[in-house]
Amino acid sequence: MKLFFAPLAALLLVAGLATGKGKDQPAEVTSPNRNLQVQVQVKDGIATYTVHRNKQVVVAPSRLGFVLKDQPALSGDFTITDVKKSSFDQTWTQPWGEVKNIRNHYNALTVTLQEKGGLKRTVRVEFRVYDDGLGFRYDIPRQEKLTDFVITDELTEFALVQDLDAWWIPANHTDIDSECLFKKNKISELRETVHTPLTMEGPALAISIHEAALIDYASMTLTRQANNVLKADLVAWADGDRVKIRAPMTTPWRTLQIVQKPGDLVTSYLILNLNEPNKLGDVSWIKPGKYNGMWWGMHMKKYTWEGGPNHGATTENMKALIDFAAKHKLSAVLAEGWNEGWEGDWTVEGKFNFTKPYPDYDIDAISAYAKAHNIGLIAHHETGGNIRNYEDQLEDAFKFCGQYDIHRLKTGYVNKRPGGERHQSQFMVRHYHKVMETAARYKVMIDVHEPVKDTGLRRTYPNMMTREGARGTEYEAWSDGNPPSHPTILPFTRCLGGPLDYTPGIFDIHFKTTGTFRVHTTLAKQLALYVVIYSPMQMAADLPENYEGNPAFKFIEDVPADWEETRVPQAVIGEYVTTARKDRNSNDWYVGSITNEQARTLDVPLNFLTPGKKYEAEIYQDGANADWNTNPLPLDIVRQTVDAGTVLKLKLAAGGGAAVRLHELP
Repeated sequence: MKLFFAPLAALLLVAGLATGKGKDQPAEVTSPNRNLQVQVQVKDGIATYTVHRNKQVVVAPSRLGFVLKDQPALSGDFTITDVKKSSFDQTWTQPWGEVKNIRNHYNALTVTLQEKGGLKRTVRVEFRVYDDGLGFRYDIPRQEKLTDFVITDELTEFALVQDLDAWWIPANHTDIDSECLFKKNKISELRETVHTPLTMEGPALAISIHEAALIDYASMTLTRQANNVLKADLVAWADGDRVKIRAPMTTPWRTLQIVQKPGDLVTSYLILNLNEPNKLGDVSWIKPGKYNGMWWGMHMKKYTWEGGPNHGATTENMKALIDFAAKHKLSAVLAEGWNEGWEGDWTVEGKFNFTKPYPDYDIDAISAYAKAHNIGLIAHHETGGNIRNYEDQLEDAFKFCGQYDIHRLKTGYVNKRPGGERHQSQFMVRHYHKVMETAARYKVMIDVHEPVKDTGLRRTYPNMMTREGARGTEYEAWSDGNPPSHPTILPFTRCLGGPLDYTPGIFDIHFKTTGTFRVHTTLAKQLALYVVIYSPMQMAADLPENYEGNPAFKFIEDVPADWEETRVPQAVIGEYVTTARKDRNSNDWYVGSITNEQARTLDVPLNFLTPGKKYEAEIYQDGANADWNTNPLPLDIVRQTVDAGTVLKLKLAAGGGAAVRLHELP
């Protein structure tokens, strides 16, 4: 990973504070552009932090601290004993991503808090303040009165001054509860515990609360207290403990992205910056790309995961998918249901074998065929939530991947209470981390379904490619589906954590299975999702027969999965969004625009193009009388010459979209 250092890389200022008679002086730090200011103070022994933006209070004094098991709370009788300040400015390069080069520029403040009496324990709180927000974390050093301990509550608060609009999904701490439709309410109206990222809006203000670098700790959810105060609520172990830990330890970063408009949240890389740099060394084996598989055919009842007359993962089917992938510029093929263990209620038993293929899945022949066609294989490890069964086989499972040159893996955890433990608890955070590290040792990229939340660990472990963790396309196959507004919300909520494997690309909008299930978009919107919702592993999710001969598929062939730059020229959460991305391996740009149930025309300035250059715009747009509900398939493909001064007029049907390739002309 290449690093570029600014002239001022790090300036350390250290000030020890002598605090007498309980009169602690506030410690302050500002962002590099001085827009944001954070103040930490102690009053009556209680430590709080405050955030100002443009000299206006955004976060009122908010409490810090912990409740511990079998010992006094680490939450009061504090005094500030030391303050350290520093500045940092560095630009680093992602090996893959939605942007190539990221500037990591912040001013930092570390405040040491010590109890004046009692056990005289110490905790440090470190703040890093960026122009677009801040992160803070606790650091508890090893000390005589604090070695092995249990956290039963984290007292961290976010005391928001305004009663903002909030986009939220419930966090019930039991089910795989990230797969919900988002609701919009005032903060004062929240009656449930909610997941992060929690995105909020006010006049000329957009805020998102989340966390970064979640390692060996419980996931943080939020509960509303009085006066628009949001409090951390850690997901517990089955026994009720929140975090079992040993000092020295640091918590994940608690993050506040604070910008002027929602589009700026998408292009904020604060969460990535708060993670540690790549620790895997050479990552040239990690390659973004597009893939296909028989997954949608299973949802369409054409195939089964389990063995039998309609088994999907057969040698014959895999070879056909490999042929299709090679013909249409895809890089890999996903095989679900290839391994024994799918019979019966596997969501209860979860007794899969991760090294034993079904008899009709000739792994030797398939592996050789894929290699001959320069197509990668994506293995599938569905656990059924049986964590012990998976971990008992983990090393053998990855050795098996290595034996057959498999460098991509999709994992799954379809079970409401995996192993009796809550899905986002420290127990499961440890498990997912173990799988990620094991995969890295065997040079395997991973796509996690039913994941723990994404907190930017892909910077440290670039093999952690993408995740589900949201209500994706599969819900269109067997539920009331995803309303047209749903994907206009995801970029500003779930996707702020990291890449989302939404599995777009369904062309057979009115598919024929049982019931009245269907996809709630137009065909053009399915194309636009490849640009709007970022994933370095993008699926061409429909059946090959629905792609063959359809000129719309050329956009899926062309659109990259790795980007140099990302822009969001226009967006209103829940209504519409336009995203522009530049290909990392050419001078081409791609634009995706999508809308909710309302038809609209969007004027998109192309001022991100290189001045003085001409481009051919290939526009895939909703055709005449297109409508997601009554007429979703009409699609027009038009071409025009454009440049940086062009304003592209995109007409979006109700529930529709537009996808544009901007190819630089010689």
